[in-house]
Amino acid sequence: MTTRQPRTWSGSNRTGQTQVNFIENVGRRVVRVSRVEQITPRYRRVFLAGPDRDAGFPYVRLAPTDHVKVLFPQPSGEVVMPRRTKEGWVSPEGAAEPVFRDYTVRGWLPETGELVIDFVVHGHGVGSAWAAAAKPGDQLGVMGPRGNIVFPENYSFYLMAGDESALPAMGRFAEELPETASARVVVEVADAAERQKLTDRPDVEVTWVLRDHAGAGGLERAVRQVLPPDGDDWFVFAAGEAGALRPIRDYFRRELGLPKERVVVDGYWKRGIANLDHHAIDLDAD
Repeated sequence: MTTRQPRTWSGSNRTGQTQVNFIENVGRRVVRVSRVEQITPRYRRVFLAGPDRDAGFPYVRLAPTDHVKVLFPQPSGEVVMPRRTKEGWVSPEGAAEPVFRDYTVRGWLPETGELVIDFVVHGHGVGSAWAAAAKPGDQLGVMGPRGNIVFPENYSFYLMAGDESALPAMGRFAEELPETASARVVVEVADAAERQKLTDRPDVEVTWVLRDHAGAGGLERAVRQVLPPDGDDWFVFAAGEAGALRPIRDYFRRELGLPKERVVVDGYWKRGIANLDHHAIDLDAD
């Protein structure tokens, strides 16, 4: 019987498609808020630091969709961290089940040992409520990531699209693109006050779609207005609400005929479903 080896990847990715690096030992960290930045009225950037600073973090360039499970404190303020067993993750005996959500890693600052996570403060849900009140010293648990999905860097043009939930991934992606590439980023947010600076790069153009003006389907309409370059030297990444992404995925895959390896579409959340496991939604399938 042959044991299946986990996929690994290192170095620059010039294969034209995403590559996976599996991380065998999933990190388990209890961290504290070191500082908070209010980016827009509904968007907060939280910097997290912990005692294992010297251990580092598996942060890989051009892996913008890497995410961690954030475990929120119990009412007592304590963070309950499960441990891994043969039966899966198990909480300490007598402890309440942890409350967790998946969040994209916006950045890692090795010089200060800070993990950067952005939160959308939309007025409902455990993550929004915690982020709205977050202050230095507050605790969180962080588990993961389980792997790095390394995006290709051999294209000359990248088109990114998504809503607020995709801003951390798109901002990171735009910052880390090779110097030879340019990008167009289409972002849907609630209103004009939610626009923010994604990058200082002059070769990245950002289009903001304001829901209070554009209404339903605004993101798809804006994406269709982007003139695709000639030839096949371009790549698409889209993320956000699953229902809004399906017609965008069909536009690129079916109408424009882009091959699967050049279109990555990821449903981060689905309207009406709390704590969605986005791995269960395959919008990138044929």
